[in-house]
Amino acid sequence: MEEREMRRFNRVITAALCSTVCSVMLMPAAFAQTAEAEEDSGNEPIIVTATLRAMDVQDIPLAVTAVAPEALERQGINDIKNLAAISPSFNIQSSQTETQGTSIKIRGVGTTGNNTGLESSVGVFIDGVYQSRPGVALGDLVDLERLEILRGPQGTLFGRNTSAGALNVTTKRPSLSTTEGFVNASYGNYNFMNLQAGVSVPVVQDVAGLRMSGTWRKRDGYLKTPSGVESNDRDRYMLRGQLYVEPNADVSIRLLADYAKTDEQCCQAVIVRETELAPFSALHGLASDGVDQSGSSALNNLSINAKNYLNGSKQWGVSGELKWDLGGAKLTYIGSYRKFDSSSTTTGGFTGNDTYTVGNGATTSRPGILPSGDHIKTMTQELRIQGTAFNDKLDWLIGGFYGDEDITADQTMTLNADFQKTNSAFNFANLAGSNPLLAFTRAGNGGVAVDANGNYAENRFLQNAKSWSVFTHNVLSITEKLSLTLGARYVKEEKEASFSQLGATTGAGSSACQATTNAVLAGQVPSALQGGAILLNCFPFAVSTNLTAPAALGGGLASRLLPLPRAWSDTFKDDEITYTAQVGYKANEDLLLYAGYSHGFKSGGFNLDPMSAVLQNSAAVLAGLQTGTVVAPVYAEPDFKSEKVNQIEIGAKATLFGSIKANLALFDMKMSDFQVLEFTGVQFLTFNVNSARSTGAELELFGKLSDNISANVSATYANSRYPGNCADGVVAAALPSTRRLCGSSLTNAPKFAGVVGLTYEGQVSDSGWGLLVNGNINYSDRRRTSTIPLDVNTAGTVTAPVPLDYQDAYFKMNARIGLTTPDEQFTFEIWGTNLSNEITRGITANTPLRGGFGTRSRIGFVEEPRMYGMTVRAKF
Repeated sequence: MEEREMRRFNRVITAALCSTVCSVMLMPAAFAQTAEAEEDSGNEPIIVTATLRAMDVQDIPLAVTAVAPEALERQGINDIKNLAAISPSFNIQSSQTETQGTSIKIRGVGTTGNNTGLESSVGVFIDGVYQSRPGVALGDLVDLERLEILRGPQGTLFGRNTSAGALNVTTKRPSLSTTEGFVNASYGNYNFMNLQAGVSVPVVQDVAGLRMSGTWRKRDGYLKTPSGVESNDRDRYMLRGQLYVEPNADVSIRLLADYAKTDEQCCQAVIVRETELAPFSALHGLASDGVDQSGSSALNNLSINAKNYLNGSKQWGVSGELKWDLGGAKLTYIGSYRKFDSSSTTTGGFTGNDTYTVGNGATTSRPGILPSGDHIKTMTQELRIQGTAFNDKLDWLIGGFYGDEDITADQTMTLNADFQKTNSAFNFANLAGSNPLLAFTRAGNGGVAVDANGNYAENRFLQNAKSWSVFTHNVLSITEKLSLTLGARYVKEEKEASFSQLGATTGAGSSACQATTNAVLAGQVPSALQGGAILLNCFPFAVSTNLTAPAALGGGLASRLLPLPRAWSDTFKDDEITYTAQVGYKANEDLLLYAGYSHGFKSGGFNLDPMSAVLQNSAAVLAGLQTGTVVAPVYAEPDFKSEKVNQIEIGAKATLFGSIKANLALFDMKMSDFQVLEFTGVQFLTFNVNSARSTGAELELFGKLSDNISANVSATYANSRYPGNCADGVVAAALPSTRRLCGSSLTNAPKFAGVVGLTYEGQVSDSGWGLLVNGNINYSDRRRTSTIPLDVNTAGTVTAPVPLDYQDAYFKMNARIGLTTPDEQFTFEIWGTNLSNEITRGITANTPLRGGFGTRSRIGFVEEPRMYGMTVRAKF
C-alpha cells in the first residue's frame, strides 16, 4: 500500500473508531432502555493481596491500583510497557535494548538503567516470585487473575528493591471442578498478529487441576530506514503450565513452569538533532556523513539511519507454592529458580557509517567472538507464617527470605572501518588536520599508520549477589474502627563482582589505542588533544586491559598512568532495617482514612562498565614522572552505595453514591544516595546523588454510573526533583555530573498525568447480542527525557541546556468496540491505540561519537505510534 493510501486508511479507521465511541458515549440511555440490567450493583469488593492477605482494596491503608484482566484487554495492554494507559503514576521506558535498558518508575521515582549492575527501584513479582531485572519481567501478560500496582516503598512485605513501589502480578489458578478455556486471535497494522490460548482441566475432581496457557506475538517494526531496514518489531512467545492440588481442606500445592523466547530487532532511535559538524565528514575520508534522516521530519516519519539492531532472549523458570493451615496459624512457602539469557548486536552507532559493532555481527570480528548479553540465574526461597491472636484483634505475620543471583555479563565490541574517521570528523572537526587520530597512531608507531579497524575486546563481568532477610507485618485492631499496622524487615546484602577480559587486541602493530597511548606518553600529541585522543581512539568497550606503557616510563600496564580500563575484583556488603507504620480509621463502611510512614531500601552494587575503576589523577601522575616525584595513583571505586527512601503518605478511600470508589493519596518521598546512571557518550557512569524528592497527590475515581456504564478517572501530580543541595557530600568523580542535576526534575517524571475512561456494556436491543464500547484518554504533562539536563564544555566551565531534553505534553486515546454472541462464547472487536498518532520520545541521549558541546547530535527512542486492528475471542 502506498504511503498516501496508508495515511488515508489510517484517517478512516481513526474517524470510524472515534465516531462510534463518541456516539455511544453520548447516547447511553438509548441502549440502557433496551438492555437488561446487570445483576451486580457495582459495589462488589475488589480483592487484592498487597498486604499478603486477601483484602478489599478499599480497606487497605496503602495506595494500590488494582487492575482486572478485562481492563488490560480493553486498553490493548499486552505487557507491562503499556501500563501507563491505566495508571498515570506508572512509567516504563526502554533505550538501546529492552533486556538491559528498561527502567520502571512510580511517582516519578526509579532507576534509569542500561547497566546490569543496577537493580530496579520498582520490584516486579509474578505469582509471588521476584523478577530480578525489568527486562526479565517483560513477558506477555496473559491468563491473569489480577495485577496490582503498589505505590511507594514496599520493602517490608515485598523484600528486595521496592524503594519506589512494586508490581504484583497473579496468574489464574487451575480449576478443580470444571474444564474451561479460551482462544484470542488478533490482527492489526504493521502486520500485527497475536494468538493467546489457555485451558484448565481437572485431573482429579475437586482435588487436582492442570492449566496450560501461552501467547505468540509478532509485528513489523515501526521504525524504518530508506532502504527498508526495520526496528522495534515484535517476535516472541511464552508458554506456562500449572499444577494445582488441594489434597484436603488445609493444604494446597501449586507448581508452575514457564518458558519464553524473544527474537526481535530492537531498539533503534531517531536522530532528532544532527550535528553542525556533518560537512567535515568528507574532509576526514568518509564517503557519507551516515545520516540521511534527522530532525522533526525524521521523527514524524519514524525514519532511522542505521543497520539492524538485534535483541533476543530466552528464559525459563519453575516455582512452587505450599499453603498449609496448621490450625493456630497458616504457613506459606514459595520457592523459585529462573534462568535468563539475552543477546544483542548493534552496528553503526545509530548512523549509516561503519563505526563499530556491539556483539558478534561484524565482518571484521574474530571468528567465534562472543555475543553481548546477560546470563542471570536466580534462586529465591520465602517462608511465611501468619495467624491471629487476642480474639482476632491482632493479625500477625512473620517470615524469612533468601535469594541467590549469579550474573555473567558479556560486553563485546569491534571497531570497524569508519571508526577513526568518524571520531576525527565529529569530535575534532578541522582542529588538527584532515585526520588527526590517524596521525596520532602514525606518530606512535614509527610513522606507520595504524588503523583501528578490527580492534576488539571481549569484556566479562561476573557478579554473585546473596540477600537474606527476616520480616514481620502486623495489623492491630485497636477498636472496631481504628487499626494500627506495624511492619519491619532486616535485610542483609552481599555482592562479589569482577571485571576481566576473555580476549582483546594488543600490540602497537595492531592496536590503534596502543600506538596512541605510546604517542601521548612520549609527548608527541599536542596537549590540547591528548585527552580526546585517549578517550576516543582508546574506546573503552574495545580496549585491552593489557596495554603497556613505554619502557622509558617504567613499563607495566598503561592503565597505571592513563585513564584506561583495568581488571578489578571487589566485594560489597550492606544491611538495613526497613519499616512501615500506618494508622487506619474506618469512619463507616464507605470511608477509610489513613496515614503512614515508610522507610525503604534498594541495594547498592557495582557499575558493570569497563571504565568503572579507572585512574582518576592521571595528569598528576604524569607530571610527577616528569619531575621525578612519586604521585600515588587514585583509582575510581566500581561500587555505588545503597539507596534509601523515607515516605509520608496520607489518604482517604471512599465509596460514593453506592458504587463510585474515590481514593485520594498525598505523599512526600525523600530519597538519599539516589542512584543515577549517565551515558557520557563513551561510558556508563554510575553515581549516588545526595538527595532527591517527590511530593504530590494521586486521585482515583472509578465505578458504575448506571447498570451499563462505568467510568474511571485517575490523576497524579508529582513534583519529582533534585533539590538545590543534591551535590552535598558527593564523591569528587561524580561532582561534575551531580551539580548539573541539582534544581532539575527527575527524568521521565511529568508533574501532571491523568487517565479518563468510559465503558458501555449492555445488549443491543432484544437481540441478546452484547455490546462493549470503551474509550480511554491518557494525558502527560511535559517531561524531561535525558539523564542530565545541562551540557558542559571540555573545560567544565560553561553549561547550557541539552538540546531536545523535554518531551512536550500530549494526549493519547485508545478505543475498543466489541460484539458478543448471545451465548457469550464469541466476541468480535475492533480497536485502536494512540489513535491521534502522537509521536513521543521516551528517552533522549547524545548520539555516540557525534559532536561535542554546542554541536551535539541527539537521538530519541520513540514510543509506539498509532496501532489498530481486530480481535476475535472464544471461550468455553
